[in-house]
Amino acid sequence: MTTLNYDVIQQPGAAPIKLWTRGVPLEDQAREQLQNIAKLPFIHKWISVMPDVHLGKGATVGSVVPTIGAIIPAAVGVDIGCGMIAVRTTLVASDLPDNLSAVRSAIERAVPHGRSVTRGGRDKGSWDTPPELAVEGWAQLVDDFALICERHPRLKNTNNLKHLGTLGTGNHFVEVCLDQEQRVWFMLHSGSRGVGNAIGTYFIELAKQEMRRWMINLPDQDLAYLPEGSQYYGDYVFAVDWAQRFARMNREVMMRNVVAAVRTVISKPFEAEAEAVNCHHNYVNRETHFGKEVMLTRKGAVSARKGELGIIPGSMGAKSFIVRGLGNEDSFDSCSHGAGRVMSRTQARKLITVDDHAKATAHVECRKDAEVVDESPAAYKPIEAVMEAQRDLVEIVHTLRQVVCVKG
Repeated sequence: MTTLNYDVIQQPGAAPIKLWTRGVPLEDQAREQLQNIAKLPFIHKWISVMPDVHLGKGATVGSVVPTIGAIIPAAVGVDIGCGMIAVRTTLVASDLPDNLSAVRSAIERAVPHGRSVTRGGRDKGSWDTPPELAVEGWAQLVDDFALICERHPRLKNTNNLKHLGTLGTGNHFVEVCLDQEQRVWFMLHSGSRGVGNAIGTYFIELAKQEMRRWMINLPDQDLAYLPEGSQYYGDYVFAVDWAQRFARMNREVMMRNVVAAVRTVISKPFEAEAEAVNCHHNYVNRETHFGKEVMLTRKGAVSARKGELGIIPGSMGAKSFIVRGLGNEDSFDSCSHGAGRVMSRTQARKLITVDDHAKATAHVECRKDAEVVDESPAAYKPIEAVMEAQRDLVEIVHTLRQVVCVKG
């Protein structure tokens, strides 16, 4: 008899919740949030919960939510299409300079990152004049964006082209890593930036308005949904698909700029397409599961179909993994998107000192100041425990360790 690697929460009148959380913490607020989602009448089969689960806005980060006949914008979130890209280069560890500060500086110059709000001034996290790569990428997106804005003019004046090829803030990063064979990888994490945030926020509010109009009571107003066939359902599906394409393009533009930047520091010729993975982990996709076509929302989760490659990063200073999906249908062919937070950013800033952070990241060329302590390893679950909890969802192909990390 097969031993299951997950636990189940079953409430009366609600969909089951399957949790891959053995050996990792699950906060009470996240459990309550999951139970609220499970009460919705259009959940297909069950909700699957990944080991990096933690409290989110409306829907829990680390949740996989299949729906039929409706979609919950907050279950996708506002960082639409956020995800990872990684490429293996033909470099090895001995090709890197002993002092990696020049590599870090070159990447920081090539990729706008962070955010600065100044009256009338340029945000340092956006382009002043977008470079050719960004303009070329935008040319593939602009026509469909115009269609979205035609129906929803409020979305027109957003950071779109000026954010294409930029990193952002929070847990977004660019890293240089070494794998188990001392081969050099470049890896980065970002999404659809300002325009995706605007689309997500806008449609979450429209869904709330629709709930009020139809006088539908919800356990949490952030679980407002758009029924299929309703006024905004099709518009949201089109807009969210566009934002996911923007996010993918954003990562591709950044990666090309990272490769070019490192070539200015390392004189040895190298290629950077030996292996490549580009995957979303905040998105919705039309898929078939258990004989039904569903809208499958992964918020903080990665597709892990059998044989499919994905990326599960640890925190700053921890290991990261290139994985291959095992195609576990109980999880709707999904796995975690990272380690998952155990502290809010506010908690982390109170509890983690700059000295703690410097020690935890001693082996990484990265920022070691008070502005990034909320991203320190102690703010996250141990990645080894997260990987053990999902051993039936993915197999590890490569184990990476950071040597350079650029944060917004």
